[in-house]
Amino acid sequence: MKEPLQTITPTIEIADARKLTLRNGMELYLLHSDDFEILRLSVVFRAGSSTQRVPFSASATANLLAEGSEQMSAREISERLDYHGSYFDVNIDRDYSYISFAMLSKFVQPTLDVAAEILLRPTFPEEEVKTYCAKRKQRLSIDRTKVDVRAREAFARAMFGEEHPYGHCFDESLYDTLSRETLVEFYRRHYTADNGFAVCSGRIGDEELRAITALLEQLPASGDHPAPHFPTPVQQPEVRIEHPGAVQSAIRIGRLLFGREHPDFLGMQVVAAALGGYFGSRLMQNLREEHGYTYGVISAMVNFERTGYLAIATQVGSEVTEEALAAIYEEIERLRREPMPEEELQLVRNILTGEMMRILDGPFGIADVTIENILCGRTNRVITDNVARIRAITPAEVQRLAAQYLAREELITVVVG
Repeated sequence: MKEPLQTITPTIEIADARKLTLRNGMELYLLHSDDFEILRLSVVFRAGSSTQRVPFSASATANLLAEGSEQMSAREISERLDYHGSYFDVNIDRDYSYISFAMLSKFVQPTLDVAAEILLRPTFPEEEVKTYCAKRKQRLSIDRTKVDVRAREAFARAMFGEEHPYGHCFDESLYDTLSRETLVEFYRRHYTADNGFAVCSGRIGDEELRAITALLEQLPASGDHPAPHFPTPVQQPEVRIEHPGAVQSAIRIGRLLFGREHPDFLGMQVVAAALGGYFGSRLMQNLREEHGYTYGVISAMVNFERTGYLAIATQVGSEVTEEALAAIYEEIERLRREPMPEEELQLVRNILTGEMMRILDGPFGIADVTIENILCGRTNRVITDNVARIRAITPAEVQRLAAQYLAREELITVVVG
């Protein structure tokens, strides 16, 4: 007799970050932990691609911060960080840029000395800008020969429209017009104390706090960063793009919904996970295990500052494109018509809560979740609430959400192949 699936009943209680307001107005959040002799400083600026006036200027500015400063060359910056075993990372999305420095506790000051060069005194050397633009132009040109990249860009355009900051997909030739002066201006406007915040996690003693505060208080107090224009999305229900010679078709299916602050966002994460959020999900079983259409398929909720959406993504053999589309629609409709078996839903609950526990295992993971919560206007207390809500969701609630938000006529479908 098969044993019933056991319920994971974790207790996830993460302390709220201690908030300080520095002399220049910047907010610094502290997550103190003595478990490891490490420390990470992450600085978040509202400097994502939606804030740029010139195509590619936001990503170029973020990625070239460490390519030379007033006192160090790019090589010296890299060697100094490597010597102390420190780590520097840059990420950028549609809304924000994330600049992080990770270090051993005993090397906080020398690492922050380099961080000061990167954050406060970047020079964006002319030759480095030219080299970066040439490489990125070539990479983007190559990437756009792939069906999955073309589908991702086409899906953004179909979801938001070409004039919307979340739907922009610029021609790679525009890298030729990107100048050093443009990056300097973007940095000056957006990398300021009133346009971001910082989160520090790990072993934070008095000496470390003084050093971090001294660094961050050197950021200019204010900049000139007008809010980007977000027009009403202009959507296309279906897009088909021919890709000569392709042996696979890239498929994107989804719809515009809402961001994390919406009361149904968490429930739709459960719906997305049931569809394609783990290896044994419904879409994986149908498209891969039963029919062999694909190696993998994924479904997820995506969150932006202004909105969010659900997306299903896969690549299938060109000859079975229509069959795969029909199978995806079938699984969506089945979730709308029939309550999920309790055992299947319990598995999804366990997977989602287990993933939350994995992410929160360590000070850096806690810092990442803290950043996400700050951006959503929430404290870390929401983590405990979210776990309780996931554990309490019922088959009827999953069915209601699927029926309400995944009607066939509301879905956007993009196929490239």
